[in-house]
Amino acid sequence: MSAVAQYLQHLAAERRLSPHTVAAYQRDLANLSELTAGRPLAELTVTDIRGAIVKLRGQALAATSVARQLSSWRGFYTFACRRLGYASNPCIGLRPPKAAKALPQVLSPDVCTQLLDGESAPATDDALLARDRAMFELFYSSGLRLSELTGLDLNDVNLHSGEAQVTGKGRKTRIVPVGQQARIALAAWLPQRLPLARDNTPALFISQRGTRLTPRSVQLRLNRWARQAGLNQHVHPHMLRHAFATHVLQSSADLRAVQEMLGHASISTTQVYTHLDWQHL
Repeated sequence: MSAVAQYLQHLAAERRLSPHTVAAYQRDLANLSELTAGRPLAELTVTDIRGAIVKLRGQALAATSVARQLSSWRGFYTFACRRLGYASNPCIGLRPPKAAKALPQVLSPDVCTQLLDGESAPATDDALLARDRAMFELFYSSGLRLSELTGLDLNDVNLHSGEAQVTGKGRKTRIVPVGQQARIALAAWLPQRLPLARDNTPALFISQRGTRLTPRSVQLRLNRWARQAGLNQHVHPHMLRHAFATHVLQSSADLRAVQEMLGHASISTTQVYTHLDWQHL
């Protein structure tokens, strides 16, 4: 088995990264081989890696794309030095080009209220209306990622304690709070869900066909709700997560708590919301 194949297996089996993420690492390492004329990765030097970065910059790639590829290469060499006997890591000491930090788009509390109010919700049957309201209230209440919401099962949510167990990136689980409005909406959805469910599916949110709702379906439903609510902007699910983080930080100023609720591995990822809070002030 080649060194790259062993590394990809390590990412999938030991670090439990998603197939999409593993495929991205594979593309980045294949690109490194192409940029260095197919030379064996074990023979590359710091000069070779620096030259590959220069070539990437010459392709007018965004700084963030170059940084991601360098991170992939560095991760491979760290693994290869520890597990495969590579003599050195040629990526050590190399820094990616600096990129301007783009602040995420955030909905204001008033806009969130307008969106979730439901008075102008799309005309649909009672079951879908109850489902959509429960989904979007839970998004905003708990700061979930889209994949986390669609991955929820019935037994992951405890309405009595007001908590939900979420499986995030790297299959790491965490407990998040479920706010009062979300609990009310979920309690209204559960009786409506029962007649729709097929084959005893454990999924909390299901389609009209009785199967687990797909991320794409959630995106389309949320955008439809936004249009019906009169919002003159495209609204995607991650904006509710950003809104949750920003509004909690504005009210509590507890960055560590927000980090834990969002499931961020590093607090530096969460710190972007401090910039948003300053912008708000």
